[in-house]
Order: sequence, then C-alpha cells, then structure tokens
Amino acid sequence: MKSFSLQCKLMGSAFELRVVNQNKSDADELLQLGVQEIKRIENLLSEFLPNSQTSIINNKASLAPLQIDQECFELINRSQRISILTRGCFDISVSPLKKIYSFKNIDFQLPDSLLIQDTLASIGFQKIELNSITNSIFFKTKEMKISFSAIGKGYASDQVKKLWMKEGVESGFINASGDLNAFGSRPDGSEWKIGIAHPDNQHKIILYVPVQNASVATSGDYEQYFIHNNIRYSHTINPFTGLPVTGIKSVSVFSPGAELSDALATAIYVMGVKEGLIFANQLPDTHCIIIDGSNKIHFSEKLNYETLST
Repeated sequence: MKSFSLQCKLMGSAFELRVVNQNKSDADELLQLGVQEIKRIENLLSEFLPNSQTSIINNKASLAPLQIDQECFELINRSQRISILTRGCFDISVSPLKKIYSFKNIDFQLPDSLLIQDTLASIGFQKIELNSITNSIFFKTKEMKISFSAIGKGYASDQVKKLWMKEGVESGFINASGDLNAFGSRPDGSEWKIGIAHPDNQHKIILYVPVQNASVATSGDYEQYFIHNNIRYSHTINPFTGLPVTGIKSVSVFSPGAELSDALATAIYVMGVKEGLIFANQLPDTHCIIIDGSNKIHFSEKLNYETLST
C-alpha cells in the first residue's frame, strides 16, 4: 500500500487530501472526488459567492421565512445546537461584528463603542428561527447575517471522509490549513500525527498528537492579530462583548468529527482557559490544547501527546 496526495486551494484554505491505496489511478480518482465535493460545498456555503445558499439567506431571510436547501438547513440546525451547548460562545451570526474590524490595518483602532453596541443588537443565534416542517429560516433582526467560516471547512472535511469510506477507502486524511481529519493508518501501519505549532512561529512544532479515526481543528491568531495599547487582540470576536478575544493565542480541539472540532475550537477560544478546559473535560471523546497569551500550554484530561520543545 502507498499513500497518494493532492493539494489545492478551496474555501479560502490550503487543502491537502491523502488516501492510502495500491493503485495510483484509483487513488487519483478518489482524490478528485474529494476535490469536487469540497467545491460543491463551497458553492453552497460561501458568503462571498452571490448565488450561494448562504448569500441568498443573508439577502432574504430577514424579509420573510425563506425555504432553503435541506443540507444547508441541517448544518444551520446543528450549528444552533452547538450554540446551545456552548452557551453562545459559538455563533454563526457574528458575521456583522467581523465586518466592523480591519485586522490588516497597521494603525488599528478599536471601533467606536456605540457602533459595537449597535452591531451586537443584530446578532445572536436565538434570533435565527428555523422551521423543520418547511425547511425555512427567518432572521428576527434586519441586519443579521450568517457565516460558516468557523464550521464550514470541518463540514466539508467530514463529507469527503464519508464519500471515501463509502468507496471503500480504509485510510487517509483531509488537511485544511492544519485542521486534520484522519482515519485508518499510514501505509506502514503507524498512526497519523498532527503537529501543534508554536504560537509565534508556525514553522516550529512544539508537540505531536496521534490522530486515529478522529479530527483536530485549531483556532489561533497566528496570522491575524493586532496589538493595541500593548494588548494582543485575536481576529476571533467575542459574541457577547463584540470585542476581539485576548489572553489566548491558540486552541486545538480533538473530537470524532471535523465539523464539531472546528466549531468547538472557536467556542473554547471565546470561553478562555479555565472555562474552556472545564467544558472540554465534560465532553465524551473530546480533548483540547490551549496556548495562552504567555505561551503556557494547557491540556485537557487524558490527552496523549509527545512534547518536542517549548
């Protein structure tokens, strides 16, 4: 058995798809199947494509109940359940808050407090009304918008894995910009491993974690952060305060599914170190690694890892 891989840029991320197979032509066909599935989901979920289901929802759901694609409806429904589980720390409606910030501005200034408060009035997962009988969605506030940026890659990864396993693939992984969804083992029988990068240097791996039939997603400020009045702010926005998160540089969450890991990484980032660890320790088959603002590493219970350096 050999492993075959393909790299591509989709959903705004660098994807690497890898399958373990005996035949290169079969492997290439499976890899292309994965790429086509990610493209399909991007066309469904992207908020930047004018004809995507997300764009249609954002343009029309505040006017009247809007019947939508069942697949998209089910993802929103699961997102709502994760919002309830995390007490609102994960929320697909935070999109309007992100639009009032510019993380690429060197001379960054926090938005006016009144603008933040006005924007907060338009968000909140409780203001999204779903009707499972008609597969319809309705926004209770006019300025509400949704985004799948904190769950979409994970969903796409799970769907590719599902397709591959249906085709008989026993081992492989989907890597979306460092978020790994792995199953089976390497051709030599060893486990797949994910490297956790140093928060100040993405090219330096500080520890490895074995990943077998599980997924890991990382939410961090490696590339998008700014320092204002000597405080380091992340690009992750707290849906309660409307302010960027401080005090944490990265959160990596391990769980059975990429969609769940993706969403929980954002939620725990918002929760903070203490509450995030308590939360993770209560969930079955779920673990997390948190690196705080001082580069101290915090581990949830029963996590197996190999430390390289700190």
